[in-house]
Amino acid sequence: MKKIIFSAIALIMVVTVALGQSDKKDERIIEDAKDAKAAFLEDDPTMSSFFNSAYGYVILPNVGKGGLGVGGASGNGVAYEKGTMIGFARMTQVTIGFQAGGQKYSEVVFFEDKEAFDRFKENKVEMSAQVSAVAAASGVSANAKYVDGVAVFTRTIGGLMYEASVGGQQFKFREN
Repeated sequence: MKKIIFSAIALIMVVTVALGQSDKKDERIIEDAKDAKAAFLEDDPTMSSFFNSAYGYVILPNVGKGGLGVGGASGNGVAYEKGTMIGFARMTQVTIGFQAGGQKYSEVVFFEDKEAFDRFKENKVEMSAQVSAVAAASGVSANAKYVDGVAVFTRTIGGLMYEASVGGQQFKFREN
C-alpha cells in the first residue's frame, strides 16, 4: 500500500513540475512575441496597418532553420484574434533543393478574414512556395498583399542561409 501511495505522490509531483515548466515556456514565448512585434514595427512602422486590420495573426518570435540539400525549420509562437491572444502555434517546415547554412528569424503570419483564420485554428493552413514571405524593411509592407487570405513577413535575427528550394510550412494551433 505504501508503494502505491508513494508512486501516486511521485506521479503528481512529476506532472506538477512538467506543467510549471510548460507555463514558463509559454510565458517566455509570449514575451518574445511582444519583443518581435516591436522589432517588426521598428523596422517597418507601416506594418501597423496589418496588425490593426488583420482578423488574426501569429507571431513566431524565434524560428530556427537549417539545411544542406534537405532542410527544415520550426518555431513556436502566439496566436491573436482581433488583437487578443487566444493561444499558441507551432510551425514546422521541410524544404528540398539547393540550400546550405543555418538561420534564426522571426515570422508573422497575418490572416485577412475569419475564414482564413478559422483554417489556421483547424490546423488546415499549409503554406507552399506560392505564398512567399516578405522581408520586413522600412515601408515594404505598404505594397504587400494577401494571397489566399494570408500574408507573411519575416525578420532575420542571425545566421546565413543560401537557399533555392521548395517546401512548405505547416501550423498546429493550441488554445490558451
